Amino acid sequence: MTAPLAGVKVLEVGNFIAAPFCTMQLADLGADVIKIERPGVGDIVRSTGPFIDGESSPYLLINRNKRSLSLDMSVDEGRAVFEHLAATADIIVENLSPGAMARLGFTYESLSASHPELIYVSASGWGETGPYASYPGLDMIVQAMSGLMSITGEEGRPPVKVGVPITDLVCALYCALAAVTAYHVRSMTGKGQYIDVNLFESGVSLAVWEAGKYFATGEVPTKLGAVHQASAPYQAIEASDGYFCLGAPSPPTWRSLCGAFGLDDLIDHPDFFDNPHRFANREDLIARIEAVSKTQSVSHWIAQLQQAGVPCGAIRTYDEVFNDEHLAEREFFVKAPHAKVGSTTQLGSPMHLADTPPEIRTAGPLLGEHTREIMRQAGYGDEEITDLLSHGVISEI
Repeated sequence: MTAPLAGVKVLEVGNFIAAPFCTMQLADLGADVIKIERPGVGDIVRSTGPFIDGESSPYLLINRNKRSLSLDMSVDEGRAVFEHLAATADIIVENLSPGAMARLGFTYESLSASHPELIYVSASGWGETGPYASYPGLDMIVQAMSGLMSITGEEGRPPVKVGVPITDLVCALYCALAAVTAYHVRSMTGKGQYIDVNLFESGVSLAVWEAGKYFATGEVPTKLGAVHQASAPYQAIEASDGYFCLGAPSPPTWRSLCGAFGLDDLIDHPDFFDNPHRFANREDLIARIEAVSKTQSVSHWIAQLQQAGVPCGAIRTYDEVFNDEHLAEREFFVKAPHAKVGSTTQLGSPMHLADTPPEIRTAGPLLGEHTREIMRQAGYGDEEITDLLSHGVISEI
């Protein structure tokens, strides 16, 4: 079985999340991703713990299925190597600081002049144009500027960010989608293109409910805690031993919920008979529900609601998630080999393609693990490689 992106050559010049998470998706789908890393330093995530036998555990996950070339692009010889590799690459993905690739001499214009088939993806904090373009971009800063932090958390409480680096991750997924799209277009036109994706617009693009409200009414969305933006009951509910989540946005689930809690008198109550009324009167509604829910445990209500067909779920910690029986049966967690630490546990891919599924072959590589192999495949002889090694232009383990 041939991987869907088999034969696609990708160069990654990236740090942290956006570019590496993008190329991880491409690598899972079979692309040959060459990760360019600075000698002696590598991707900054390499220095981020926790560590397994001295290797960064997050790095092993985010950079799986890739090959590492340790290359000093700050010197002429290193730039010559990169230019040589770029001449045969299908896709370049970079998320260096604003202007860094241009200062190295590797803009889309400079590379595509002799390689018009090249697809060049730039992931940045704010985009390549506009008043914010030169600003440094970090996920939490972008969460703040994008409005995400203004609606995250509880009313009257200090600002909080989304628990995962959501703008980094969404930007990465948009980058991967755009790269595959451009690759498909190239198959028809023979021409590559430049792709500009940023964390800021990626974060703002998630505000579908908030934009719908503001554009329709002019009302500014605010923090709602665990409450849905437009439906009720659709939130966290307190039980006798903790909280669980439920949602009943449709008439059938609303009736089933009332039955499960013994609140049939609410079904046609004038304050709650449809979703707009339930949302407008949600404080009273939730108080009535919790007067009942607090009498029994989370597990009791989950069982009752599931039997009634009401969407619900316990609020779980990650140790529970990472040992989940459903995920185990679907083989979501997989083992991948690593040259130093041995077998590593990886998060699987949520893309279940029936005929050409993603494949996790290796954990993130050692710094420079594939330097010699990549250089030889690029046409460099052993004497040239030895010379570049001796001058510190490239390095290997």
